Amino acid sequence: MLYQRSSQLFVESSKVIPGGVNSPVRAFKAVGGTPIFIKEAKGAYLYDEDGNKYIDYINSWGPMILGHAHEPVINAITERAKKGTSFGTPTALETEIAALAVSMVPNIDKIRFVNSGTEACMSAIRLARGYTKREKIVKFSGCYHGHSDSFLIAAGSGLSTFGVPNSPGVTEGTAKDTLLATYNDIENVKALFEANKNEIAAIIIEPVAGNMGCVPPKENFLEELREVCTTNGTLLIFDEVMTGFRLAKGGAQEVFNVKADLVCFGKVIGGGLPVGAFAGEAKIMDYLSPLGPVYQAGTLSGNPLAMVAGLQMLKEINADEELFTRLEQKTAYLEKGIREVLVATKVPFTINRVGSMISVHFDTRPVVDFETAKNGDNDRFKLFFHELLKKGIYIAPSAYETWFITDALTYEDLDFTIQCIKEVF
Repeated sequence: MLYQRSSQLFVESSKVIPGGVNSPVRAFKAVGGTPIFIKEAKGAYLYDEDGNKYIDYINSWGPMILGHAHEPVINAITERAKKGTSFGTPTALETEIAALAVSMVPNIDKIRFVNSGTEACMSAIRLARGYTKREKIVKFSGCYHGHSDSFLIAAGSGLSTFGVPNSPGVTEGTAKDTLLATYNDIENVKALFEANKNEIAAIIIEPVAGNMGCVPPKENFLEELREVCTTNGTLLIFDEVMTGFRLAKGGAQEVFNVKADLVCFGKVIGGGLPVGAFAGEAKIMDYLSPLGPVYQAGTLSGNPLAMVAGLQMLKEINADEELFTRLEQKTAYLEKGIREVLVATKVPFTINRVGSMISVHFDTRPVVDFETAKNGDNDRFKLFFHELLKKGIYIAPSAYETWFITDALTYEDLDFTIQCIKEVF
């Protein structure tokens, strides 16, 4: 494929945007080469500025669960935009999407909308600290909860891509209040609680990690976290920015039947527009201003365009009883096909999958946490990425990212992808 237009655009963007991109992983630093610039997308396909077509396995990092430019969502945004794009006042749309989200997700009474997953996680942590009157939090190595200072410590994909364990600009005072745990290691978590008695406000976790590749929780791990939190008066926060409304209508809480005290959302809940949200039981959420003492605000929070996009997306998901069955079947079909190719070609691999999240790791050892995720052969991954790109398959440009499957994919698309992987190896 030719990337002449993309290459020129990257030269131009690098003059006025740091690194030429507005989010680091887009720069292709992890895989080498020049990023492609996308001009438009429809269904399961991306079209770049040079006219190349790709089958998309990123799907805007998750939200395009029904495909790009899904007409009911686009129509809702278009009609809403004609009535104004931002008011800085309450709208009926906010109540409508809030009521729908609360009805779909178990164990939440109230929800507050913000503008990104980072904001949602940052706000949930502040609320947990205010509610418990404690300062320390536990996060897991390899889990990414946005670029707020508290979270940029062993934060998974973005920082790992660039070989930076922590980010300059994060103060020692902030770092000391973030306790690092090992994903899927309950004894490690218990040891942190033993060493920090009555000091831990919250555990925050991706119930299915997506920023060290797709890494599912071990059996009973989430249940044991719930027990530890209950015993110690600590809040359990599920970062469902990726998993919310993607693994099931009720997200990971529904799939694993584990109740979190607070849940953070993003991606799917915005229908492709910038939206985040955090939710929980009324007794905790009512600790937020203007009812309670914990302050959180945002001029564009509840923006009508974002709200109508998210509302239409949730309506579509809620009405389609077979959606998650189709997504499961398509992703399982893709996994089976890739597995058969890699076995036949004797390539060392591990495939992790939960629902419509899947990742391929080029190592035979199980990938259960950040350390085991780093065992993969990154040189092989770089080759894999670029050879697939040449064939019109667009996967995440980092070995530390999950793929996201969209319902717009056909079995012909999946067969083509499997055949391309066979040709690559």
